[in-house]
Amino acid sequence: MKILICEDEEIMLTALEFRLRKQGLEVILAKDGQEAKDKIKSEMPDLVVLDVMMPRVTGLQLIKYVREDLKSALPLIVISALEHDDTVLEAFRLGATDFITKPFKPNELILRIRKIFQEMEVKS
Repeated sequence: MKILICEDEEIMLTALEFRLRKQGLEVILAKDGQEAKDKIKSEMPDLVVLDVMMPRVTGLQLIKYVREDLKSALPLIVISALEHDDTVLEAFRLGATDFITKPFKPNELILRIRKIFQEMEVKS
């Protein structure tokens, strides 16, 4: 399975890449929302992990792009330091699959990714 991680914090990006690769997952990286948009089209990942606050294109704009422009059901896990209910509600309203608040343990993210992949297998 191929996962795109879109995160503008270098340390978080590197840590997530390491943990997911260790789990045997193929990882693609994007440092901002525009790069993520380009890689979603070119790399066709199976799941996207994205931060809400990113340069150029925000996470919320990216969710809207995937759901409305691409008309895609691509699973989207949103991560954010923001604990505002409004941001969480807006992410889900736009079509986010899941939401994790920073700081979080990488194992929690891995469990949520595995759960989404299991649900995808059941549906197909």
